[in-house]
Amino acid sequence: MHHIIGVVIGAIVSYLLLIIMVGSEFSDKYLPAIVIGAIVALLWPWFIGLMLARRVKNRRDEQIQAEVERQMAGKS
Repeated sequence: MHHIIGVVIGAIVSYLLLIIMVGSEFSDKYLPAIVIGAIVALLWPWFIGLMLARRVKNRRDEQIQAEVERQMAGKS
């Protein structure tokens, strides 16, 4: 929940700073970039978590397969 709140506050602050520094006539052009950046910032940890979980699962499956092969070779 903290991550979502931080991203939303960061997007709002970025938008307000652009309005203050650049001016309000260009502020509508920056809004899509800020929204897309906020969405990417929200999804990035989730995506990395999925990739790491997949790697851990593959390594565990490889270890299990190696153990099964080792035990089958021991029985023969």
